[in-house]
Amino acid sequence: MQDVTVVRTSVLPPYAAHLRVYEPLAAYPEPERAHWQAYAAEHGPDAAEAGGSVAAAVLEEQRSALAGVVGRTPRALPERESGRAFVRAVDGVLYVCPWATRLRSWQALEELRAGAPVALVDTALPPAAREAAEADRERWRAEHPDARPWILTSRWEVPVRWFLPFGEEDRCFVPAGVGEGESGERNGGEGVRGEKASLFYLTPMAQARRRVARAYRALREAVPEGELVRGAEQVGRWLEEFHPRSLVELDYGGLVHLLGPERLSADRSAGELEDGLRALRAGDTAEALRAYEELTVRWRRVLALRYAN
Repeated sequence: MQDVTVVRTSVLPPYAAHLRVYEPLAAYPEPERAHWQAYAAEHGPDAAEAGGSVAAAVLEEQRSALAGVVGRTPRALPERESGRAFVRAVDGVLYVCPWATRLRSWQALEELRAGAPVALVDTALPPAAREAAEADRERWRAEHPDARPWILTSRWEVPVRWFLPFGEEDRCFVPAGVGEGESGERNGGEGVRGEKASLFYLTPMAQARRRVARAYRALREAVPEGELVRGAEQVGRWLEEFHPRSLVELDYGGLVHLLGPERLSADRSAGELEDGLRALRAGDTAEALRAYEELTVRWRRVLALRYAN
């Protein structure tokens, strides 16, 4: 029998939020479709209803990543792409969001280079390893010119632009300790499941695109050079890359452990942004600005916690 290393850890997930797209199984070409169909049949869905959280699967992904680096020479990215995914089942339809770990590792490497001092980057990952990873990415890009990630990640905050695709009715808060068959908070309290606290928004792609397009038009007319109008354009272009019958999810991820139950329960960020945009379309610029500044300041305070001792 081969030696097997099993990593068990009580370490919480990173303080990061995720914006995901789940495409219907039919959107994937062969042989990918067959792979994901077999994967879903073997593992089952991570969430079997719209109000179900994928928090347990996210934690499994984090533990898998940790197991991949423990005791090894630092590597910039995995040698092969992951064959795993987050799977949702809604109204009898399977939706798949591939982990795409290798692609996301390339993106994380770019973010590290852009946001960290050179000495720190060199300590975390030797220059030779980075150069090899970058050369590997260029070869991969040439073979996959249309590749795009199904998952975007933001550390220590939820960018305000990420709330644009969602409305208050898309919000689902699952308090810590809620088990299968118990009630969580979604549209007045539908049944959900999950042991760890989670907060996420889930909406159909058509609705997400419609909201972002309306926001972009209103913002472009009122503040054409504003940060949020650029963010709306960025999010809108990313959403256009996917199947029109996909699902879009904003998951607070590990931030739930940073914010705490009271702040999570009271958080209505998407609804507040909606109110601000509604005021903007009605011509009440002062109210729109107040809502946006209040939301931005609140999340900047969360972001500032990364420097806390």
